[in-house]
Amino acid sequence: MQPLKINISNCRYRAMIGVGGIGSGKFFLLDGDHTLGREESRGGRFLDTRDYCKLHIIAHYVQVLLGPEFSVIPIGKIGDDDVGRNLFREMRETGMNLNYVRYVKESPTLFSFCFVYPDGSGGNMTTNDSACSKINGDDVKEVLPEFVRFAHKGIVLAAPEAPMPAREILLDMGTQYHFFRVASFTSEEMRYVMQSNMLLNVDLLAINIDEAASAVDMTAENNNKLSVINSAIKLFGKINPGLNISITGGSNGSWTWDGKTLNHVPALKVDVKSTAGAGDAFLAGMITGLTAGLSLQESQHLATLTAGVSVQSPHTINWDLDKKSLYKLAECSTENVNNHINRLLEDVL
Repeated sequence: MQPLKINISNCRYRAMIGVGGIGSGKFFLLDGDHTLGREESRGGRFLDTRDYCKLHIIAHYVQVLLGPEFSVIPIGKIGDDDVGRNLFREMRETGMNLNYVRYVKESPTLFSFCFVYPDGSGGNMTTNDSACSKINGDDVKEVLPEFVRFAHKGIVLAAPEAPMPAREILLDMGTQYHFFRVASFTSEEMRYVMQSNMLLNVDLLAINIDEAASAVDMTAENNNKLSVINSAIKLFGKINPGLNISITGGSNGSWTWDGKTLNHVPALKVDVKSTAGAGDAFLAGMITGLTAGLSLQESQHLATLTAGVSVQSPHTINWDLDKKSLYKLAECSTENVNNHINRLLEDVL
């Protein structure tokens, strides 16, 4: 098989404009695997792990996998502090167009406190008074020249950790200029999403199983995940019949819905260092596959590889993830996945 190669001139899209969180954080390893209680005090220790926020993670992987000819254009705000300056430098070195990432003097860079259980699972708490909270509709409208430039051949990404009004305007502009519209929401945001018309301006909804459960007012237990997924797909379909859906379930794999078929792909068996950021890596793989002209289900396989490489790093951005690492994981994966990726890489990438 030839090395992984993406010819941007033959791709479906040429740019991604995204709004969402740009920030940093710390990881805290909890003692014990039992779920942290509401009023519980528990010991643990800080980990030597680098944490990044959603827009940065997704944008990084998309830029690395699609290369310098593909324009990644984040819209964001960071504090005028050491953390913000370091993040800006890292994003610039990756090759992103940072013309629309601004420094804010009066607010700190977004910070996330991530707690991790010994089994590698966990969650996070994120500040809501950071520079990212200052992103508004005018910041999105400043990117109008890029929308005009990439009309009919771009992707918009509305990611969490940025104010909802800015994300709504981004999706509106994506609709106006015929972009492929991707959105992701937290469980807490689902109630607002379901009461608004946002999903009418979305082509791909990318969420995890808990966020799907929140949308349908259910709990995602091990024995009812498929019920949650089917209920969510039915509900989302009533709102937007043409909506494509991606739902990740951690070690249970992922599901996609293209309007006709529910497709499940199991998670790859790899040496997991941390699952933090895996969902964002998965979405980056989906965007990469769709950009390269793959179907939703084919992109799901590429996304599974991307997540599989991501979790082998303790950091939320695996700096070793590139085309070669995906190729290597595809080669040593199960025969079914390997044959599928083999065909995709030969025919498309």
